[in-house]
Amino acid sequence: MILTRDFYYGKDTLEISRLLIGKILVHESPAGKTTGRIVEVEAYCGNPDDPACHAAKGKTKRNEAMFGEPGHAYVYFTYGMHTCFNVVVQDANVADAVLIRALEPIDGLTLMQRRRGVSDKRLLCSGPGRLCQAFDITLSHKGADLTTPPLYIIDDGYVPAELVATPRIGISQAKELPWRFYEAGSAFVSRW
Repeated sequence: MILTRDFYYGKDTLEISRLLIGKILVHESPAGKTTGRIVEVEAYCGNPDDPACHAAKGKTKRNEAMFGEPGHAYVYFTYGMHTCFNVVVQDANVADAVLIRALEPIDGLTLMQRRRGVSDKRLLCSGPGRLCQAFDITLSHKGADLTTPPLYIIDDGYVPAELVATPRIGISQAKELPWRFYEAGSAFVSRW
């Protein structure tokens, strides 16, 4: 079942982040369909108390999707080479988002391997840049409605046995906040 808009608001952003673990990201691209189970996320809250969040200083052209309706994609380019995919959560103008950091690949492995240029299943989607490349998620998906194809998230009933909370990684500010969540024991979590 595709997650509906009401999944993405009405709860604390950290709770939504934890609930996304185990859900399945699907992209029905012209080249083929790819699916992967979400195994790692990070929460970002669009207020001055979270300076690592792109929306902490207000609305810009880059982050405007974060200020929109929940259940949409916030996609951005970083380090001059990586695209990162986030899910906008909370009510419009709150600007909270959940970065999808890693997936366990399920379907479309050959397509992901071709896009990434690697054969090791563990290296296909273990990191935000890798998963965007494997799933062909680009800046054109910024603002995409995630409650309808071609890019969406489904719930197949899977519930992880245990989640781990750690500080976020790959950032320079507010890195002490334990807002990174991942499925314990997953071989597909990003390594830092």
